[in-house]
Amino acid sequence: MEMEEYARVIDFLPDGRSHEREREPTAQLLGEKYFTLLEVAIKRGVNCSLGQRLYIGKDERTEVEKIKKRIDFNELTATARNEMLLVAKQIINDRQADFVGFFNKAGPISIRLHQLELLPGIGKKHLREILESRDTKPFDTFKDIQQRVALLPEPANLIFTRINEELHGDSKYYLFVRPPARHFEEEQNRY
Repeated sequence: MEMEEYARVIDFLPDGRSHEREREPTAQLLGEKYFTLLEVAIKRGVNCSLGQRLYIGKDERTEVEKIKKRIDFNELTATARNEMLLVAKQIINDRQADFVGFFNKAGPISIRLHQLELLPGIGKKHLREILESRDTKPFDTFKDIQQRVALLPEPANLIFTRINEELHGDSKYYLFVRPPARHFEEEQNRY
């Protein structure tokens, strides 16, 4: 499974968490590719600002000492929960081409359910309009989608709402967010 290369700071605790025995500068991050929630140790003497982009890949890291663990939504600080919403919107805008690509390539999950229907606000009528429109010509931007599909809510907001729902960890299907570890383990145990 591919790992995150970059993540954005959604909270920085320069003195670490109060309940930790060995306190070290800590940050909570939101991954840019899979919206993975992480807690990392920050190198001493390094300050991080909210929304800052950090390299967390396998090579030499400038700011991050180590990745402590993957966390669930419930483990986020109050600041991280608030900041996560702003950062997620920024990532969606920065990766607009990827999400427009989703509208162009999304397919059926089952006979009765299409991936696009998992976006809040998209029912059978909007689904049919999107599929017909993309068959004529692939979409170029969020604005293009909105102009060509009548009465469709803002596509970036549809994506954002879905990502926010998936980050809470109770979705049956995950389109954009890496499923929580427990969800992945449950899937593996079925086979």
